[in-house]
Amino acid sequence: MSASSNVIKLNLEVTPYFVAPRIVKQRKLWVVLPAFNEASNLGKLIESIGDNMADQKYSYEIIVVDDGSEDGTQSVAESFLGQIPVTIICHPQNQGLGATMRDGFQYVAQKSQAQDIVIAMDADNTHSPGLIKSMVNCILEGNDVVIASRYQPGAHTKGVPGFRQLLSLAASFLFRICFPVKGVKDYTCGFRAYRAGLIQNAFSTYGKEFINQDGFECMVDILIKLRKLQAIFREVPLVLRYDLKQGVSKMKVAKTIVRSLALIAKHRLIPTVAV
Repeated sequence: MSASSNVIKLNLEVTPYFVAPRIVKQRKLWVVLPAFNEASNLGKLIESIGDNMADQKYSYEIIVVDDGSEDGTQSVAESFLGQIPVTIICHPQNQGLGATMRDGFQYVAQKSQAQDIVIAMDADNTHSPGLIKSMVNCILEGNDVVIASRYQPGAHTKGVPGFRQLLSLAASFLFRICFPVKGVKDYTCGFRAYRAGLIQNAFSTYGKEFINQDGFECMVDILIKLRKLQAIFREVPLVLRYDLKQGVSKMKVAKTIVRSLALIAKHRLIPTVAV
């Protein structure tokens, strides 16, 4: 199999999603990694995912969505083709986390079965794939969304500046007041597990508006919209290893705060699609 067969060069426009009849097969795990200039982190993460998946009884596929990286991120992902089940979606230029999540989720929604499980992780090696098994078990217990949370007993954070921790905690309180979701304290962590059928339902319900925020605020927007679909949420404690990350953070703090406040105003003043 040539490397190009698993490399998809996209500039996707989301179209209304149609769930075609499928032949039910064994449950599969899909791991979506949104990546922008993560060449120094991505290889270690993919290797760790492969090691952890060796103990899983399910087949799996890693979807790397390269958001116009300029540091060789795509080449790092391609180096695993033929060794680990990796598919690479390439943006010709940087479009932001929202578009990257949208394209990864849309690809999985079109390829998966309703009983499959979708894992989303940051590509900077701060999230441990060792937690995937626990998150998968929570989905199998009947939950629709499982969040690796910094605010559950047993959670630990290492290497995150105090100012960033304070902002995250303040955001947690604000979102819990404005958009209370049973079982959720951490609205912004990108390490989550989803029932694939829920993602398919979200695209069917919202179409291109399911993920329409550009930056990191898209993670909050996704939760708000899935809440309206009556999803069942659960959290598991996260060990966030920011000390293992190579390179600087991609988050622009001031811009993220402004966009998050705008998101709150939007959802509070203009109700999302009623279901």
